[in-house]
Amino acid sequence: MENKKRYNTLFLDRDGVINKQRPDDYVKSPDEFVFIPGAIEALKELSSYFKYILIVTNQRGVGRGLMSLEDLEKVHRHMLDTIQHQGGHIDRIYVCTDTDDNCPDRKPNPGMAFQAKQDFRDIDFSQSWLAGDSISDIRFANNAGIPAVLIGNKYKDTELDGLRIRLRCPDLFTFAELIKKEANI
Repeated sequence: MENKKRYNTLFLDRDGVINKQRPDDYVKSPDEFVFIPGAIEALKELSSYFKYILIVTNQRGVGRGLMSLEDLEKVHRHMLDTIQHQGGHIDRIYVCTDTDDNCPDRKPNPGMAFQAKQDFRDIDFSQSWLAGDSISDIRFANNAGIPAVLIGNKYKDTELDGLRIRLRCPDLFTFAELIKKEANI
C-alpha cells in the first residue's frame, strides 16, 4: 500500500471535536461518551494522512474531584477501542487534570505539545495541525507554532480577533474531507 501520510501530527482536542460536550458537566463514564456524528469516520480517514494522531485535552473534572483518573481512563479506553475497531487510530492521549490555569500543561499553555515532542522526537509543529473547538485550543496551537483549525461555529468573528486560525470547519468530518482533497491534488 502506498504511503499517503502527507502530514506529521494531528493534535486533537477531545470534547466538542470527537465527542459531544455535556453542558455544565464532564464526561465521567463511557456511557456518557457520545461520538459526534462523522467523528469516527473522520478519524479513520485522517489516520491515512497523519503520521501521528494525538489527543490533547484539559480534564479539570478530575482535578476538581468530580471523577477519578480511573474513570477518565475507562472513558478513554472506550473511545480508543471504538476508534480502533472502526479503522482509525490514536497514538497517545495527553491530559491535564490541573485546575490552575497557570499550569504549563493546561491549554492554552503549550506544555502538552512539548511533552508530545519529547515522546515523538520527529514531530514537526510546522507540518502538523491542531483541531479544536475553543479559543483555548487555538491559543494552545498559536503558542506552540502549530497551524490551527477551529471546529464548530460557537464564536463570533470579533471573539477570534488576534488568533491565527488557518481553517474553520463545522466538524471534524469536514476537516477530514478537506485534508483528503488536498492530499490527493
